[in-house]
Amino acid sequence: MYQKMKISTHTTLIFITLIIIPLLVSKSNGDARTQIIKIHCDGGIFENGTQFIENFVLAATITTTDIQTSHISTVVVGSGPNTAHLLTQCYRDLSWQDCLICYSQLRTYVPSCYPQTGAHVYLDGCFMRLQNFSFFEEYTGPNDTTVCGNTTQKGVSFQESTSQAVVNAVSGALRNSDYFAREEMLVSGSNDSVYVLAECWETLSPSSCKACLENASSSITKCLPWSEGRVLNTGCFMRYSDTNFLNPIPTTSRSSNSNKGRIIAIVVSVFSSAVVLAVALVIALYITKRRYILRRRNGSYANAEEMAKTLNDISLNFKYSTIEKATGNWDEINKLGQGGYGTVYKGVLSDGREIAVKRLFLNNRFRAADFYNEVNIISSVDHKNLVRLLGCSCSGPESILIYEYVPKMSLDLFIFDETKGRELSWEKRCKIIIGIAEGLVYLHENTKNRIIHRDIKASNILLDLRFRPKIADFGLARSFQDDKSHVSTAIVGTLGYMAPEYLAHGRLTEKTDVYSFGVLLLEMVTGVANNISKTTEYTDNLVSTAWKHFKQGRVEEIFDPNLMMHIHPNIKFQKEAVKVVHVALLCIQEAPSLRPSMSAALKMLAVNDEPLPAPSNPPFIDEGTMEFNNITQRLLNNFNGDGSSSMSHIQCI
Repeated sequence: MYQKMKISTHTTLIFITLIIIPLLVSKSNGDARTQIIKIHCDGGIFENGTQFIENFVLAATITTTDIQTSHISTVVVGSGPNTAHLLTQCYRDLSWQDCLICYSQLRTYVPSCYPQTGAHVYLDGCFMRLQNFSFFEEYTGPNDTTVCGNTTQKGVSFQESTSQAVVNAVSGALRNSDYFAREEMLVSGSNDSVYVLAECWETLSPSSCKACLENASSSITKCLPWSEGRVLNTGCFMRYSDTNFLNPIPTTSRSSNSNKGRIIAIVVSVFSSAVVLAVALVIALYITKRRYILRRRNGSYANAEEMAKTLNDISLNFKYSTIEKATGNWDEINKLGQGGYGTVYKGVLSDGREIAVKRLFLNNRFRAADFYNEVNIISSVDHKNLVRLLGCSCSGPESILIYEYVPKMSLDLFIFDETKGRELSWEKRCKIIIGIAEGLVYLHENTKNRIIHRDIKASNILLDLRFRPKIADFGLARSFQDDKSHVSTAIVGTLGYMAPEYLAHGRLTEKTDVYSFGVLLLEMVTGVANNISKTTEYTDNLVSTAWKHFKQGRVEEIFDPNLMMHIHPNIKFQKEAVKVVHVALLCIQEAPSLRPSMSAALKMLAVNDEPLPAPSNPPFIDEGTMEFNNITQRLLNNFNGDGSSSMSHIQCI
């Protein structure tokens, strides 16, 4: 969505400035409670999508300022049907630091509702609503929801105490001018307690708040005897639990603000020239510094020690303690995944930015070289289909890479899963395929420092909220020059995705990535992984199966069942899927010279009805028997059973 926007200069400058100069937030003793509870999207398509999104971006920017001095922000930007009405409210037991963190989490979810105009996002610590009409006085709606925990049942005493605590919390909220109350009650005859929080949005009238909370109190008791319950109403929030989720009431106040929220009408063009000039100066200084850093980084590094010293001197470097805090001291609840390289965690920085932290356990100089290689290469590229490196740390007990957080995780979690695979329709898969191809074209052809990735596979493709792909994991990537190949004295990568000339001779060119891309295309169409182990039946390999069906004109028989093409046949989609298999087989031809470049492959995929050449047979396949040749077993001896190389990772020469 953001790629199609043409946001005005003033809005862009302010938005970028808030990113470049993050808020200095000290650690709070409380909990920001950023757990997502529910997202609801509604509303029709806006009249002018570009203008509406521009208005939302500016509204969110203003909210960032508001939320530093108040728990609530109400902002109106624009006029007519493209007006962005934005309400943001943190619950009153959040400190201002935790409120900022919670808000920063909130706004990352709103774009997932595009192109609809309405978004309701409920977190356990804050709430946000976006519409193209004024809703600030609404307290009830068709999407009011009760969310009950269903893991632990409680006894009669707990249920009675909960009902009474809810009544007390409602009474307390209606007595308070900020419509907030919490209640803690000891359960009779036990050491347990029940904890309740109730709060209305401060834009409501007292009578509307009363009606909303009374409805919520009636709804939430229906969750009993379960130990947890929440009500997500249009105008209020309520929660009870047998676990103490309440924060201490903040003792440090923000700047006094008697208003319950400010409704601001904004016209972008009226920003003062002095402010714009100041913002432009900040950005100019940042760009100048960034260019200097890139010039330093594009040079060659004699060894890992020299690069480590350089990283300590540039803005990419993060303190180890900063990342440790962002991940909750490496809390298991924040773990996203684990592999032979180490572990990936989700984190939230003090300024609210979500990050993915790759924690590498470096025990030899080869792994260290891979770490600094990844920093050097990925920090020099910038493309919408490449994951963005935010920084790194090499000062702690292990080395750390900090990336943008990509919420949907990796492609393999979808296409190889019988249930989640249904979320990827053929239209979505086509867009993912095109995005991956565009990213590889950029790596191979459009950068000053041209790059071979060397490990293109489904688990290294991340998906954002709109299922847009981002190529990740550049630890094995290498730079290359025009018309030159590299020879590696050791083979690295994932068996099943590596080209034959690389496996057999260590010869590395951009056609190595083309081969891997071809295998990935087959996986996207079939939903079947191509990983090979020593126990795999070679005749059932995905490549040989696809080749056999293509030669026999029966490609539709290997389509992923999750695509439902066998139940709801679509001639257009079937033709497209067959074409993708055709292009895949062109990409995995045995001779590198016969494989198309990535730009040629992208054109084949993107242009309709373009005649394609006939592919020659893939490697390792005997044309007469459709079986793998003996070379496969010899190559397998160099790999572990999970498809990963047992050889050392060393730099190409």
